[in-house]
Amino acid sequence: MFFQIFVNNFSNSLPNKMPTLKQVFQEYASFGRQGKTDDITSKNFMKMMKEKKLLDKKLNSTEVDMIFTKSKGGPGNKVLTFTQFQTALGYVAKAKLGDDTKVDEIIAKIVAGSGPSTAGTTGTSKTGGVAKMTDASQYTGSHKERFDAEGKGKGLDGRKDRPANDGYVQGYKEKDTYEKK
Repeated sequence: MFFQIFVNNFSNSLPNKMPTLKQVFQEYASFGRQGKTDDITSKNFMKMMKEKKLLDKKLNSTEVDMIFTKSKGGPGNKVLTFTQFQTALGYVAKAKLGDDTKVDEIIAKIVAGSGPSTAGTTGTSKTGGVAKMTDASQYTGSHKERFDAEGKGKGLDGRKDRPANDGYVQGYKEKDTYEKK
């Protein structure tokens, strides 16, 4: 296919300091997933399109989803391989630029810049309120019963009232006094 031949030639002509298309593909493919993977999910494909600033009025998120679906090769597939990704870039060029032979412009935008970012994700709180919420010595009422003297959680024993199974009814005040009388 024309796209794959062109993409391979374009990637080989890049300067050595720039990452190759395959390297960028693998960075986005493995983002948020365990281990190194050789295929990219729809979520990560969309993340790439957004972060590389390829989305506009012509190429919106709905169009990107349709391109992904068209490129994945059937309803049983949930991911794109690198070869299918290259085909998808041809569809992206056609949707965004009106010509599938301008795939080099799309590749140049994808290869330029950094890999996947974590901007907008929830980080560690830097306010002082978190320390107070995690200090078990300040808990009152039934919540106080969930922790021992050192502040460690009691687990299930701190959350449930378990019967003592000692032969006495609950609330009996003269427990263990029968032998002493």
